[in-house]
Amino acid sequence: MSSFEKMETFFTALDETAERIKKEEDLPYLDALAQTGEHLFHGDFPEGISQLTRAFLEKEYSKVNLETTAPEEVRKAFQLAVLKGMKEAVQPHHAMTPDAVGLFVSYLVQKVTEGKKQFAMLDLAVGSGNLLTTILNQLTQDVQGFGIEVDETLLRLAWVSANLQKHGVEFYHQDSIKPLYVDPVDLIVTDLPVGYYPDDETAKDFTVHSKEGHTYAHHLLMEQSLHYLKPSGYGIYLVPNSLFTSEQAPLLQQMLKEQAVIIGMLQLPHSLFKQESHAKSILMIQKQGETTKKPKQALLVDLPSFSNKEAISRIMTQMNEWFKEELNRSY
Repeated sequence: MSSFEKMETFFTALDETAERIKKEEDLPYLDALAQTGEHLFHGDFPEGISQLTRAFLEKEYSKVNLETTAPEEVRKAFQLAVLKGMKEAVQPHHAMTPDAVGLFVSYLVQKVTEGKKQFAMLDLAVGSGNLLTTILNQLTQDVQGFGIEVDETLLRLAWVSANLQKHGVEFYHQDSIKPLYVDPVDLIVTDLPVGYYPDDETAKDFTVHSKEGHTYAHHLLMEQSLHYLKPSGYGIYLVPNSLFTSEQAPLLQQMLKEQAVIIGMLQLPHSLFKQESHAKSILMIQKQGETTKKPKQALLVDLPSFSNKEAISRIMTQMNEWFKEELNRSY
């Protein structure tokens, strides 16, 4: 069976069992998906279900084998099911980082962690866990993963997805802008939710706090990330293209100037986003510390379409050279 066929089989089993649980227990699809993922992982069945449904679940679960299905096949199947459920939920914060972006971020993570046998990584807005597990599936090091999410359904999905992919990630149900339960980490990677943060009292504790109106949540999360990065640790964020041109940008720029070094800004292809106003870039920073090294020239890239393989190959070659020269990486 090919990799695609394995992924398709896994998705079908997840989808059909989720639909069955959804109908029997009158649940939203995403809750039913989390539940069926838990049953599949633990090898048990929900209490109180009918004998007919139990027989149906047993039959569907028997079609998949977690031992012979690669983590990336599991991730893609689970991602498809989550995307289906998100269309039903239609909540603005229910959005998923595109796969092509996740793989590109994984490349950047590999560059900034090269030479490290082990490190700790945190996602401050983990969502359903797709970006975090995409990165974990590309790494060969021993990585201690952490994820924080305020939405309980998304957090449960992230936990189930990580379990099915055999990743030992610690998840926390928290508002990431309030004090966290995690120790400082080596790397923070987050697709930052864009918008205003409604809790002005909490925002007042941050230097990016806006004196007028609500403060941008993505600004607060960036400052928060620096509180939970070790000295010289790296931050890789998906940010709105307007990050440094908004009315609150001066506050953010001043905070970054004092606490970190900007390593690079990579603008993602507009074709990845439904609306140009939703387009994002990848911002890379390094927290101030003994081994922090300000590059002579920051990595500034306007990325071509990921479907243009020749152009992407040329850009990657240039980026490899930049990492080698500016950050003294050895290959």
